[in-house]
Amino acid sequence: MSIILNSATRVLVQGITGKEGRFWTKHMKDYGTHVVAGVTPGKEGETVEGVPVFHTVRRAAASFRIDASLLFVPPRFAKDALFEALDAGIKKVVILCEGIPLHDTLQMRKAALEEGAMVIGSNTSGIISTGKAMMGFFPYWLDRVYRPGRIGIMTRSGSLTNEVTAEVVKAGFGASSLIGIGGDPVPFTRFAEVLPLFQADPDTDAVVIIGELGGTMEEEVAEAIERKVFTKPLVAFLGGRTAPKGKKMGHAGAIITAGKGTVEDKIAALTKAGALVADRPSQVGRLLQSVLQAVE
Repeated sequence: MSIILNSATRVLVQGITGKEGRFWTKHMKDYGTHVVAGVTPGKEGETVEGVPVFHTVRRAAASFRIDASLLFVPPRFAKDALFEALDAGIKKVVILCEGIPLHDTLQMRKAALEEGAMVIGSNTSGIISTGKAMMGFFPYWLDRVYRPGRIGIMTRSGSLTNEVTAEVVKAGFGASSLIGIGGDPVPFTRFAEVLPLFQADPDTDAVVIIGELGGTMEEEVAEAIERKVFTKPLVAFLGGRTAPKGKKMGHAGAIITAGKGTVEDKIAALTKAGALVADRPSQVGRLLQSVLQAVE
């Protein structure tokens, strides 16, 4: 069992005829993703890796049952692309691009919530159910990183994902599902909103979160643990421990406001809730071993 995505999920790729859309559509199909159709306005009738291209999402949905959509579109087109997917009744959407205008993002999250849709991203590598399917651009051929297993992983940081997940594998585990929450200031789905899915997944024994300074998503995870919404073991690593105070950092989501969002705040909240927090990525695997042995 996987959360959100499996090999039977029928996937649409919006922006499929672009350079990245073409490249990753091939890799997603090679990995097992069931890509049924693509969309690029004005390119209907073409095919990409054997996948038919349509002018609009609604025209694609009239020909195929579509369960999920992946957006390979520039930030300025993301809002219209998402609304088109929602209008066609698609309830799972992954948005990869970075830097969607903030006002657009707020409108998009509101619309997704009203439609009961789960939108992952933006500024993410996507999601991968290891050994089954992926929506995004994970280097799945790295066996030391993307090995199937029973650990759920959620991440705000694309650059830390490979490093931390490799430590999970090094310790003898693998990933059940890996969800790239994304690093933009307003993620469409938050850590705490995904936790119930991992809680219900019988193939996930524990969860690793890769967080960072800024925002309150890690504190919300701590609250979910304290409210017993999530009861499985949880290990966290937080990036940005050595970020200098008073400096503007490059990552859009790494914003500390009103005295909240520091790494120290997050560590204190998670530790108080009973989660284990690694000082370094290399400790994540050992912490998983210790906490899972304690459960047994």
